[in-house]
Amino acid sequence: MEKTTIAIHKGTLKDSKTGGINTPVYTSSAYNYINKDDTCYPRYFNIPNQDAVGKKIAALEHAETGLVFSSGMGAMSTSILAYAGSGDHVVMLDALYGGTHHFATQWFSHFGIDCTFTGTSAEDVIKAVIPETRVIVIESPTNPLLAVVDIEKIAQFAKKNKITTIIDNTFASPVNQTPLDLGIDIVIHSGTKYLGGHSDLCCGMVACSHEKMEKILSLARVLGPSLDPRICSLLERSMKTLVLRVNAQTQNAMEVAEFLENHPAISKVYYPGLESFKGYEIAKQQMTGFGAMLSFEIKDKDPDKFIEKLRIVSPAVSLGGVESTICSPALTSHSKMSVQERQRIGVTDSLLRLSIGLEDADDLKQDIDNALKKSVL
Repeated sequence: MEKTTIAIHKGTLKDSKTGGINTPVYTSSAYNYINKDDTCYPRYFNIPNQDAVGKKIAALEHAETGLVFSSGMGAMSTSILAYAGSGDHVVMLDALYGGTHHFATQWFSHFGIDCTFTGTSAEDVIKAVIPETRVIVIESPTNPLLAVVDIEKIAQFAKKNKITTIIDNTFASPVNQTPLDLGIDIVIHSGTKYLGGHSDLCCGMVACSHEKMEKILSLARVLGPSLDPRICSLLERSMKTLVLRVNAQTQNAMEVAEFLENHPAISKVYYPGLESFKGYEIAKQQMTGFGAMLSFEIKDKDPDKFIEKLRIVSPAVSLGGVESTICSPALTSHSKMSVQERQRIGVTDSLLRLSIGLEDADDLKQDIDNALKKSVL
């Protein structure tokens, strides 16, 4: 089946009693245990609503199994800790999402885990590996500079050296990229973004093989970052339109990126779909679409003046919704990083991250142009 069909039908548990075509909401926290191999319990990640969305993300990511979490960070931190412990070493991109970066810098030492941060090239990642390396964590495109990583090259190296690979696939979504097909072991999503898609849910996802999921599930059941069945039901509903939404948002993003690249008030645009972008060729090889996220730098050290003039695009700290949002990574997603760390990875004060929604592309361009004329030009 094509992904549009998969998003609608996979994982759905039809109601045998009423004939309803949607998965019923199972609100119980107590279940009968007699003659059951695995007793249902929300914290065990095995209630029907959790299973429904797990199967849907697994099908979309070409994985054997999927697991839903209460947040993207819950999914990421549990997956890393499942495969790295005391005395182990983890290689991570410098350009990872700020929350993941913060988790490593603030908590790895507590667990006895060593870590090396690298650039986004496959060569940089491979050079950072040492005999104690057990996990490599990457992100492509990265947040917020949209750097594109050679996923397959890293995955092939890691498999030869028996290192578990984890990728944050939030920005691309399974619509535009399926890293498991490129050799990655574990795919993570902040489901709060494109999977939920309406800026009203907080959730995360993991997709991988049954073998890799064993440790993740075992640890998750102890840590307890499970998702309420009501939220699972809303998430399943939202995922049915995932492909339609992301395809339309991706098309809008291409138009806006081209517009910004030629605007006199913009000094630089970061978007994998632009031929001038450094990672364009790799993106063409491993992505079916370039995504709906882009970043740009304006010719003004105080971007807040520009943001205040926007009328359609809203300042907000999340992304991936049907409405377009904008933020300053230095003040939001990467605020927990030091100034030196942000400067090292290129997150400047004039950098703005733009999440393209489903509005008309011409309206978005007009809104941005008007705001730039009133604040920068």
